[in-house]
Amino acid sequence: MPDAPDRPALADDVLAGRRRAVARAITAVETAAGDGAAGDLGGADALVDALYPHTGRAWRVGVTGPPGAGKSTLVDRLVGAFRARGQTVGVVAVDPSSPFTGGALLGDRVRMDRWAEDDGVFVRSLAARGALGGLSEAAEAACDVLDAAGYDVVLVETVGVGQGEIDVAETTDTTLVVLVPESGDAVQAMKAGLMEVADVFCVNKADKPEAGRLVRALRQALHLRAAAAPPVVTASALNDEGVGGVVEALDAHRAGLDAEATREARLRRRVRRLVEAQWRRQFWAGGRGAALADAVAALDPAERAPHRLAARLLAAPPAPSVEPGRGGVEREA
Repeated sequence: MPDAPDRPALADDVLAGRRRAVARAITAVETAAGDGAAGDLGGADALVDALYPHTGRAWRVGVTGPPGAGKSTLVDRLVGAFRARGQTVGVVAVDPSSPFTGGALLGDRVRMDRWAEDDGVFVRSLAARGALGGLSEAAEAACDVLDAAGYDVVLVETVGVGQGEIDVAETTDTTLVVLVPESGDAVQAMKAGLMEVADVFCVNKADKPEAGRLVRALRQALHLRAAAAPPVVTASALNDEGVGGVVEALDAHRAGLDAEATREARLRRRVRRLVEAQWRRQFWAGGRGAALADAVAALDPAERAPHRLAARLLAAPPAPSVEPGRGGVEREA
């Protein structure tokens, strides 16, 4: 994270679109989110707040789906399609974490290395670190950085299907869900909650014989949605076929967006997440973790009642002498 004197200059450099500054800013916000440091306005939060008034122009597109669906290849093709029409593109790729270092394995940057010399494309990987934690905030803050730096389209690719991916999808304007025939039928997509978050479905690897069956099953299942059914398009990203249809479907969704209402709803969700995270840190930093351990140890097992204990903790004043741990969270024994 940059030192305090450099922060205003870093924000200015990001607004000027300087790539090195963009990289440093994303590193700062990712580190702060991973350490649980959100809420410290003297840190990376101040950088995000300085940039936020300059955001709102970029179109944020989330790309999610099961592992092995070809998301990275499709994102690469989408980058090419957007660049062909003169738009600049930022990519935030949530990669699996290294079991040794905890860092991103950088698979997406390896696959998209053909854009390394293109100043109109910026690709950055964020490490999943085994659990989402602050990943939603890190991804959204990275989008803010790229938006403020002037990129026209920001693509957010998630590592796989799960609650975390659905959370990250809420940080974007349009959500593209990528499925493949071998990933199972539409019921699996329903179980993962994808029916609710998808704005566009893409059946990738459409050259496979089972693709038509998946398309039909999806369209049938989508009739169960209370809202209007999203379009289902097909593509073969590896063969660079059908990508134009995917872009058209994404464009159609964007054309129907109330951009300001979408941005306000996203801000409300984000502020709620930040407030809840900060409240949790402040609550447990007040010695209540030790108080909980003491209360449980002092009670006869037959007298332990979780709701009563929770009410007691909420009513108890914080103990000022407890040393906070990393990110302001109390160290537990």
